[in-house]
Amino acid sequence: MEHTVEVPFSGRTITISTGKMAKQASGAVVVSCGDTVVLVTAVATKTAKEGQDFFPLTVNYQEKAYAGGKIPGGFFKREARPSDAETLICRLIDRPIRPLFPENFLNDTQIMATVLSADKDNDPGILSMIGASAALEVSDIPFFGPIAGVKVGRVDGKFIANPTAEELEKSDIEIVVAASRDAICMVEGGAAIVSEDDMLEAVFFGKDAVQPILAAQEELRKKAGVAKREIAPPVVDEALKARAKELAYAGIKDAVRIKSKVERHNRIDVITDETVAALVGEYEGREKEIKGFLGDFEYELVREHIIKDGERIDGRDTRTIRPISTEAALLPRVHGSALFTRGETQALVTATLGTSVDEQRIDSLYGESRKRFLLHYNFPPYSVGETSFRLGPGRREIGHGALAERALERVLPKHDDFPYTIRVVSETLESNGSSSMATVCGGSLSMMDAGIPIAAPVAGIAMGLIKEGDDVAILSDILGDEDHLGDMDFKVAGTAEGVTALQMDIKITGVTREIMQKALAQAREGRLHILGKMAETISTPRADLSTYAPRITTIFVKVDKIRDVIGSGGKNIRGITDATGVTIDIEDTGKINIASADKAACDLAIKMIRDLTAEAEEGKLYMGTVKKIMEFGAFVEIFPGTDGLVHISELDKERVKNVTDILNEGDRVLVKCIGIDKQGKIKLSRKEALGEALPEN
Repeated sequence: MEHTVEVPFSGRTITISTGKMAKQASGAVVVSCGDTVVLVTAVATKTAKEGQDFFPLTVNYQEKAYAGGKIPGGFFKREARPSDAETLICRLIDRPIRPLFPENFLNDTQIMATVLSADKDNDPGILSMIGASAALEVSDIPFFGPIAGVKVGRVDGKFIANPTAEELEKSDIEIVVAASRDAICMVEGGAAIVSEDDMLEAVFFGKDAVQPILAAQEELRKKAGVAKREIAPPVVDEALKARAKELAYAGIKDAVRIKSKVERHNRIDVITDETVAALVGEYEGREKEIKGFLGDFEYELVREHIIKDGERIDGRDTRTIRPISTEAALLPRVHGSALFTRGETQALVTATLGTSVDEQRIDSLYGESRKRFLLHYNFPPYSVGETSFRLGPGRREIGHGALAERALERVLPKHDDFPYTIRVVSETLESNGSSSMATVCGGSLSMMDAGIPIAAPVAGIAMGLIKEGDDVAILSDILGDEDHLGDMDFKVAGTAEGVTALQMDIKITGVTREIMQKALAQAREGRLHILGKMAETISTPRADLSTYAPRITTIFVKVDKIRDVIGSGGKNIRGITDATGVTIDIEDTGKINIASADKAACDLAIKMIRDLTAEAEEGKLYMGTVKKIMEFGAFVEIFPGTDGLVHISELDKERVKNVTDILNEGDRVLVKCIGIDKQGKIKLSRKEALGEALPEN
């Protein structure tokens, strides 16, 4: 039986229905708004795999080409691997729901969101976030929901829920907020250098905005009437736990205070192996359970040490940033390069300048677009002392790269002022806490080293939070272990003036507005410290581009002259590029970008274009070439493709009987423009040019 709920939302209506499609899934909903329609399903296996000790949740989001009235490109003509945009939406769906399953629910669970129809104003990713929660709500899968997502923009100082594409172009904030009745679950987005207070206002505007959608999901769950599965509470063998604690607790307490990540992990591994070896004879086959207890002890001890003693794993207090070192211009042939090291996290970041031919073409549901700023983040396994099979960037790498890209793109120069394609690549060489924020710092340094005129340097910092009852510790510049053991991690990037990117993942309820405000203020303090350290190496963009970077010169021609530059079948523009080796990009407005690392080649190309588009001016002298002799005069080419007539009466001050007495085809002759008629025909005179000096060009 089909059940439907409707929610008036920001001047539109969101409809959620269940019971009509995909009825064999554990839960399935269709969410629509305007002409955008998504189907979201949730399925969980009946039982967990034997011996499985983790929750195997997978989230898939796919945009079907037919949803936008298109046929996929390529040879196979069907949807293939997810695009980066689809992968990022998978992460937006996954992150807020993953903490909301019972700890002991270990059944394979899969969320699938499929875009069935798409318009340009209603984001299918946001509807899929809502649908994922709703599908779980109407299923028998245990879930501590509901949650809902909303995109928040701000135009002319006014916050907007789920802004249209046109509104987003004018917005100085663009964030996605996922929230439950009581808590913010996730925040992801960017801003045009706005204050922390404004970002906080946007976050809580989003939380308030989703409340009607949460109520609608609860109503739909009641209508569907599906009972949740009974999940047996975890059984803890207190005797085994006590034995493990007796053997390992003191050792782990000392180990978690070892400052070096590698040494700390090695020591904990030794303690784990020794404890398992001591207990395995008596508790055969229960190695995973023993290791689980040891993980619990580590969790308790780290948090207790921070809350009670104010001291962290590596000995720092809650506000201190790890030692920072920076270098720039360390790769001689690279346009811009930087090495950013913070504690045991290190990123080698490069910036490369290209032309319009280097732009990324993106084919999406909404048509083709071009991307001029690319940031690619790589996380090789050696950065954490591991090995793995590498096929390409994973979801984590795509997500971290998108966050860093968002942090930096707001300070880039306008394309009209700096018509380059920019690619930043970050190689994570070491990782122990927020390599994505190291990428932001290194990316800013590398772009300044490349001479890219960014508006201001950008730095990023990863923050953490530990909350035990009323006791709260906010941690600046968190380690990887603190990220894993904490209750909230958030990353803030920005300039000295304000925020350009924000990402939050909150694992618990009870994180109040006041706590968030304090955390953002502490993050700003840390960001300013990092910016100061970066400034010791380079604080402003270099005055000149790398000698190996292309130089782009912009000129303008009249729109009706574009065809003259291109020529029949592209003959003229091919001739220019073949002769000079430059890259030429012509826009419909008459703007022409000429790119080359060779200034002389660029200057020659500009002259050739000027010659093709030049127009005669009355009273001006030209050195021309005789192209054709007639009885009544000679046609002289004064620019390539442009000629005028020198009438026989204008050949000389004396009377001329035959044109060939003065000129022959191929002769070079100085002439003066004496008129241009209404049809554009040019009248030239050799007589009036006699005795004049040759023009410089």
